Parts: sequence; C-alpha cells; structure tokens
Amino acid sequence: MVEHVIDFPYRGSGPYCYANSLAMMLGSDAPPSDVLETVTGSPFGMQLVGGSLPFFDAFGWDPDLGIGEALDVLGWSAETVSEPEPDAAFALLARKLADGPVMAGPVEMGHLRYQPGMTGPIGADHFLVVLAADDESVTVHDPQGYPYARLPRAEFAAAWLAESVAYGKPHTMRTGFVRDTVVSEEAAIAAALPRAIKRLGGEAGGGLPPGSLGNADAALALAARIDSGCDPDLRGLLVHFAVRVGARRLADASVCLRRIGRDGAAAVATTQARLVGSLQYDLVTEDDLRAAETLRTLAPTYEQLRRALTAS
Repeated sequence: MVEHVIDFPYRGSGPYCYANSLAMMLGSDAPPSDVLETVTGSPFGMQLVGGSLPFFDAFGWDPDLGIGEALDVLGWSAETVSEPEPDAAFALLARKLADGPVMAGPVEMGHLRYQPGMTGPIGADHFLVVLAADDESVTVHDPQGYPYARLPRAEFAAAWLAESVAYGKPHTMRTGFVRDTVVSEEAAIAAALPRAIKRLGGEAGGGLPPGSLGNADAALALAARIDSGCDPDLRGLLVHFAVRVGARRLADASVCLRRIGRDGAAAVATTQARLVGSLQYDLVTEDDLRAAETLRTLAPTYEQLRRALTAS
C-alpha cells in the first residue's frame, strides 16, 4: 500500500493542545513542538481503550502521564494541583495567576463555547493556558487556535471539572515551572525511549478499563470493527481527532529519532505515519474495507518499531 516512503517534516495546524500549552509555559527555553510531543511518549504505540475507543498513542498512556514524563526528561519541574471543590479551585487559581499564567487541564472541550459547534460535553479532553480570571469570566490562550479567548466563569468551571474526561482529576492546574538542569533536546529524546520500548512491548501499567488492547492487537481489533460497520461516533472520533494527531506525532517522532541517529526506528515511524495519515481519506469517504486493510498492515509495525528501538 505504501510503495515509497518520503521522510519529510510536517509543519502546520493540528490538535497538539498539551504540547503547545506546555511550550507556552516553558517560554523561550521551550523545545519545538515536535520534540515536546515526542518526549511525552505519545507516538510510540496504539491503544483501544476499553476495547472501543481508538487512539494512536502509547498503550496505557494519557496526556497527564506524558506531561510529567516530558518535564522529567527535559530537566524541568512544575507544581501540579487538583482541587476537587470548585470555589476553592478558583480561589487557588486566582492566587496562582498573581505569579503568571497557569496551565489548566484536562478540561472538557465541549464546554468551551467560544469554539464553534461546542454546546456541551463530548468526552474530549483538552489543555489550555489561563491568563486571567475574575468573578465573571476567564481569559485563556487556547492552542486550538483561540488566543485571548474569553469564557464565562460558569462555563469554564464546567469544562475544568472534566467530569466527562476519561482520565485526570477535577480542576487540575500546573504552575511554578522551573528548569532544574539544562538538558539537550537530543538527550531528552534518547531518555524518553526506554518507556517507549516498554509500552511497545505491552507494558501498560495500571488504570486501563477491562478489555483494553494495545499496539498490534488494538490495530487488528479496530480493523475488525470498521469491517463490520463503522458507526458514526467511531468515525467522528477517528476523522476529527485520532487520525490527525496520530499521523502528526508519528511524523514528528521520525524527525526526532533521526536527530539522534536512530535511522532504522525513524524509518518505521515514517511508515506508520504514512499508514495512519492515509486513513483520513478512506474513513471520510467511507471506504471502510480499504481503511481496515491499512490497519492490518499497520499492526506488525509496532513490534518492528520496538525491535528497531532496542537495536544498538
């Protein structure tokens, strides 16, 4: 299906909310978004959460884990607080904002009504940077493409509660970002690989719901679901989010792997990016047989990537 693989960096828009929010918080010392995304560990695998929700990210991974892992390998630290009671959370947010912007998330994207079409919870996680808050409204930099967006306090509160998000805690905020040691981007990329290898080998840690599948098993199970009839909710998740971000993070991982001399692993990641990216047209046009075949072709590449990463 993919006769000739061109390894060419992608630049453009995409759903990189936590990587871009993190870049805003790190300021002038922030690595580029491709490095940030790669060192979160997200590109290295696939998962079918609960046997039903597909994501082209590492098995057992979520953005909360990834942000912490990225800060660790980059030599940064930050204070992370989750306050369950809404009024106390807003009081703490106000105190933190006195020292500068605050990274908030996960939040429920469906409550962010400055985004067209958002009218209520859709089960979509999101991250953003809070710039100001008072009794009436909250002002944010939303990396989805909405700088200085204003939202009524009650609507932000509903988003920040994150009741419909599958991971994380209510009213989570990150502040006090400190660079503890200077780590080169290449060293950070290399330091992220041991966790990637474990997840590609099926080590997911705890917290996944029953029936969750990873990597090749996830790709094959998703292919079977699409073959038997791709329902509208599944198609929507894939074409509006999962495929777009999955292809981009794999393309970015390939560039980063090549930077540290891991050309074999980079070639596998590029092949994966091409396969995942090719799903977009087929799923939008409902060529589900072709999409399922692409997923079956993708399945063995996760073991190929693990072997390439473990090779000296």
